[in-house]
Amino acid sequence: MLIIKPYIRENAVAYAEKYAFGQNPLFGDFSAIGGNCTNFVSQCIYAGTCVMNYKPTFGWYYISLNERSPSWTGVEFFYNFITQNADIGPYGEEVTADQIEIGDVIQLARENEGYYHTLLVSGFDGEEPLVSAQTLDAFNRPLSSYRFDYKRYIKILGARIYMPEKGSCFKNVIDGISLV
Repeated sequence: MLIIKPYIRENAVAYAEKYAFGQNPLFGDFSAIGGNCTNFVSQCIYAGTCVMNYKPTFGWYYISLNERSPSWTGVEFFYNFITQNADIGPYGEEVTADQIEIGDVIQLARENEGYYHTLLVSGFDGEEPLVSAQTLDAFNRPLSSYRFDYKRYIKILGARIYMPEKGSCFKNVIDGISLV
């Protein structure tokens, strides 16, 4: 049975603050091969959920540089996983700007390039989101300081975890064995 585990937004932001300007040795750095932004945001979300989905190809996980899902490091793959995931792991939905909170995600796009950058919302200055990222390392950088043509907002709603069904408690209770 799948149950919903809350997303601890403060943990995601605390992780971003600690690692925005330096690499966590538990994870690889993809800066030299296309960028580290989605890898960094995936780490932040993992810090806020502590749940991965190890399904080959279509899951969301990181084991090593060579053992990871495309959604852990790829902008579009990340979006597709988070917004379509109905299985184990974090899940979310695309929302409007007024619905985002700390720990949510913003992806930036350029007209001729598509979506190219993933950012974690780490604060607000009034109504303006402050974001954190790697590749162009930043913590609490104003979103308006980036150059982009359009953007999308992704609200992280929680994470699903597998909870094995224990069955009915009836036999244990009626036999005086236990309450579960």
